[in-house]
Parts: sequence; structure tokens; C-alpha cells
Amino acid sequence: MRSADNYIQGKLDERRSSGIYRALKPENNLVDFCSNDYLGFAHSAVLKEIIAREISIHPQNLNGSTGSRLISGNLIYTENLEQQIAAFHKSEAGLLFNSGYDANVGLFSSLPQKGDTIIHDELVHASVIDGARLSHANRYTFRHNDLDSLEGKLKQAKGICYVVIESVYSMDGDMPPVMEILKLTEQYNAHLIIDEAHAVGLYPCGLVVHLELQDKVFARIVTFGKALGCHGAIVLGSDLLRQYLVNFARSFIYTTAASFHQLAAIKMAYELLEKAGDNIRQLTNNISLFKQGISPNPVYCLLNSDSAIQCLLLNSNTKAKQAASHLQNAGFDVRAILSPTVPQGTERIRICIHSFNTTAEINQLSAAINTFINAE
Repeated sequence: MRSADNYIQGKLDERRSSGIYRALKPENNLVDFCSNDYLGFAHSAVLKEIIAREISIHPQNLNGSTGSRLISGNLIYTENLEQQIAAFHKSEAGLLFNSGYDANVGLFSSLPQKGDTIIHDELVHASVIDGARLSHANRYTFRHNDLDSLEGKLKQAKGICYVVIESVYSMDGDMPPVMEILKLTEQYNAHLIIDEAHAVGLYPCGLVVHLELQDKVFARIVTFGKALGCHGAIVLGSDLLRQYLVNFARSFIYTTAASFHQLAAIKMAYELLEKAGDNIRQLTNNISLFKQGISPNPVYCLLNSDSAIQCLLLNSNTKAKQAASHLQNAGFDVRAILSPTVPQGTERIRICIHSFNTTAEINQLSAAINTFINAE
């Protein structure tokens, strides 16, 4: 075996022996309590129909984009869509990226420079961390939602400072004290950037617009693969920021542009979102129903969250995998989240509530969870 193969095999064996080996699984027929399809758009026959209609009235467009947007892949349709999305989120401008990962890597690898500072919550998306690592800026992490910890890092900041948080955290489902964080960033002349990936849907335009802070936040990242049920992302901010990213964001410059089908799907998803009041109300009701159904337990606690992401802490990889297996055997698609994805000792099952989950499904899931935690 070659030396590279020996290394690869050794690392995989380490994962298996630690109980954290990852493997891909095909789709199943279990009741969905794990996907990010919060409003059911990915399942929506209506969305599929209006996407097909949109494509049919633009027959001149190609199957693929043929190149990067700076070469042959830019369309008037794309630029109009960016303007429409920016207006929806009450932003001056926006730039589309092929995925949320691309958006965060492009933004954070290109904007902060050597001598600048990035300060991020310890629980931000991996894509934010990866982008920050690719920059030459100083990088600090502050304790989750901890204002004192953030202020301590702000006092150490040099150069232009960027503070990065999420409006809904992907693994805990909670929300930050945005107003207080904003006050600190203003006090220390820092620029606040908020990833809205898991907030859009619960709040149609995102938490920032819900709080009417869009004019005070430097930039926002909105992804389309969660509540909007399609794919891609946009960085929202000033037109000046948009121009900068077109010139310096490598994940934008050096990649093939999105296909027309992807663009049409995004546009129609926003059209559906504008009419999704009933879906949002049902999602909110379903979240409350689930939380009410979980019995208090002295060992295993449900994290405090009002979002679609609900997490039961089980404190070990073994218990998390046992709980997930128990629920899957009961007919529910719930996944274990293991360390090192989350810190050791905070292993959990992550439950995603959707507008399309029925009362019966939620009650049955709650009962299955209660059976497991009370038997321990």
C-alpha cells in the first residue's frame, strides 16, 4: 500500500474506533424531522409548477451557464434577481453565490486583510471559520452569546474589525442578543456581519429586518437551501461591497455561474415566500407543540430554542446514536450530532420541525423521545 493510502486508512480507522466514522445514507421513507426544509418548499408541488412555468417562458436560456459570470455566465436575469432579492431583504445590493459555503468563504477570505481582525461566535458555521482561516487577518473566537467575552476580544482588535454571528445557530437553534452585540460593535467601531441561513422562513426576511436593523448591519448572508427549498446564497450589503466581491472573492470569480434553472428556482421560491404566511404560522405552532410534548428530565435537557431547530442534549456519542436509532426504528428521521461536530459532552439529537409535520407525527415523536429518556 502506498504511503498516502496508509495515511488515509489510518485516519479512517481512527474514526471508526472512536465511533465517529461518517458514511452517506440514501433517502428513506421515515417521517422527516431532520431536513432544513422548514416551510416544505423543497417538497412543494406548487413551487415545482411555477419553476417549470418560469423556465417555459424563457426558452432561449441554456441548460448550463457556460462559464463564470465574469466570462460568459452572466445574465440580465441574474442581475435583476439580485436586485429583487436585495429589495426583499431591504438591502442596497446583493451578490449571488453558488452555495452558502461559497458565500462565506468568498466574503471572509477576501474582505479582512493582514492587520485586520475577525471576531466570531464559537458556534458559527464551519464555512465562516474556513473563510476566516484563508484570510490573513487576526482571528478571535468569543464564547457563545457571551457579551463579556465578545467585549474582551473587541478590546484586543487591530485594524478593521469584523464581528460575525448567526441569527439562528444551526446546532443549538438559539438566537443571539443582536441588539446588545450591535451596541458593542458600534462602541468599538467594528462591523457586524450576520449569517441568516436558518432565520429566513421563521422570519420571512430574516431576523435583521424583523428587528429593523438592516441599516446598521454591515453585511448579511442568506442561503436558499433551507426554508427556500432550492440552492445557492446571496451576500447582502452596500453596492460598494458588491463591487469589491466581484473583484476579489475567489469563490465567485473562479467558478461556473449557476444555471438558469437554479436562478428560476430561487426567483420562484421568493415569489412563494411572499405568500407563505400560513406556512410560517403552522411552523410556529408546530414548534410550540413539540416543545410542550417533551417531558422534563434531570439528565437529558432540551436546549432553549424558539426556532425550527430543537436539540436534546445526550452528553455522549453513544447515547446520541442510541437515541437516533430508537427514533428511526419508531419511524422518524432524526439524526445524531456527534463530537467533534459539536464539543465533546454536548452530543445530541437534532430535531428539525417543519410546517408540514402533522400534529399526530409531532405527538408520536415526542412520545418516542420521552420513552427513551425516561428509560435511561
